[in-house]
Amino acid sequence: MHRVDLVVVAAYMLLLLGVGVRFRRGQTTTGSYFVANRSIPGWAAGISLVATIITSVTFIAYPGAAYAGNWNLLVPGIVLVLVLAAVGPFIVPFFRHVVSMSAYEYFGKRFGPGVRMYASFAFAAGHFAKMGFVFYLLALALAGVAGLPIAPVLMALGAVAISYTFIGGLRAVIWTDVVQGFLLGVGVAVTLAFLLFSSHVSAAAMLHLIAAQHKMSLGSLRFNLAQPTIWTLALYGFFFYLQKYTADQTVVQRYLAARTDGDALRGAFLGGVLCLPVWTSFMLIGSLLWAYYGLSGLALPATLTRADQVFPWFIVTALPGGAGGLILAALCGAAMSMLASDLNCLALVLTEDFYAHFFPRHTDAQRLRFGKTAVVLCGMLAIAVALALTHTHGLALALYYTATAIVAGGLAGLFLLAFLAPRAGTAAAVAGIVANLVFTAYASLTLNSGTMLNLGRFNYPWHEYTIGAIGNLLLLGVGLAAAFLLPAGADPAPAHTFWDWLQSRRSRLSAIHLGETP
Repeated sequence: MHRVDLVVVAAYMLLLLGVGVRFRRGQTTTGSYFVANRSIPGWAAGISLVATIITSVTFIAYPGAAYAGNWNLLVPGIVLVLVLAAVGPFIVPFFRHVVSMSAYEYFGKRFGPGVRMYASFAFAAGHFAKMGFVFYLLALALAGVAGLPIAPVLMALGAVAISYTFIGGLRAVIWTDVVQGFLLGVGVAVTLAFLLFSSHVSAAAMLHLIAAQHKMSLGSLRFNLAQPTIWTLALYGFFFYLQKYTADQTVVQRYLAARTDGDALRGAFLGGVLCLPVWTSFMLIGSLLWAYYGLSGLALPATLTRADQVFPWFIVTALPGGAGGLILAALCGAAMSMLASDLNCLALVLTEDFYAHFFPRHTDAQRLRFGKTAVVLCGMLAIAVALALTHTHGLALALYYTATAIVAGGLAGLFLLAFLAPRAGTAAAVAGIVANLVFTAYASLTLNSGTMLNLGRFNYPWHEYTIGAIGNLLLLGVGLAAAFLLPAGADPAPAHTFWDWLQSRRSRLSAIHLGETP
């Protein structure tokens, strides 16, 4: 790395810390610390969603996938826009009027505290695994191409993210996400400019080769769920983003932090719409890198054995001093944005869904103190997990993420059951959860011809992308059947299902139209 690149990265780290310090005042209540007193403008909430969804994995995986194959990973991103258009106008205002801070408060209202804590634990398990995994991949990328030692990099980046999250709460997280969002856009634009206007090969030649080799294809339209076809990826994307926008605290928290329902809805749509061109740009970078190294005659070193190592190599070897540092700062910032967002969310669910339940006689100051302590402890554990993963082998890593994937699945199906089925009660929810856990464990363990557990012809036959979708459908189906057999009792509280909320909304609008107080 050039020395100026290190200066750029270090300056960016100091900027993020400065943002945290800027928002340290006013963090005196859980409402200010966890949902910014519902004061965030919609555009900032939208850019924060982009920075939360576009992690450092995107920097590595998307260009690597396009370099090695085609653009089939873009299919779920296209589905995201469709999911938002279908459910956004209902889901966003629904959450803002039904819950105070935790998305899983809704599951408690519908199915009781046990289901609420299960949903919170499932979210925490999945995101805790993701935090360690993202930092692990970031360390591999930086160590492999930039010559930086893994442990100090992880600890330095983690310390910065923990510090500004601890100091500034959700306000600091969102506004650092805004900074990261702009840096991400600049970094992508700079990379594309250097590739398209390179002196080694013309843009026309690269684009012609890419088109001739169908490198921009979205995949096969053949209906085959055993392969990553368009149908498989569309099914995966639908349930992944349905869960993201209905049962993921990192996203719901942005709804709740916005000033008004309109700001929240605009922010949700802005975040989804902006993600698609960012993903497309990273795919284009991967395809251009494939053509660039194929036509220019520039050789890649023998130490680069995976396609996802090519883009980081290009950053530190082909870009001039300063530009490479800008991209690396965006890469590190993406990882820290994810970590900071997850830390604040994990602290929130631990405080609201567990601490407040087991210690009901508490003050808001005690909850805030517990939440801030949770930020630090969860951050330190995430760094420890990432460091441990650098010393594990593939089997241990696979087992680790298989276990967390089993526990963390099914929240989209659980939300649909709560949202659409008034007859569903605790028994129906528990039946659906158990069915999903059993199926997900079976499918994950017998996947790929029984790598972990071989049941012969009874192994799971389809692609791993389909497991989450089928698990959610199974949870919903079993829950509906159980609700028919064991319906919930009458619930006098409003807004617990979509139908109750819709009726309540109509009553409010009617009262406003007649000039009455709603």
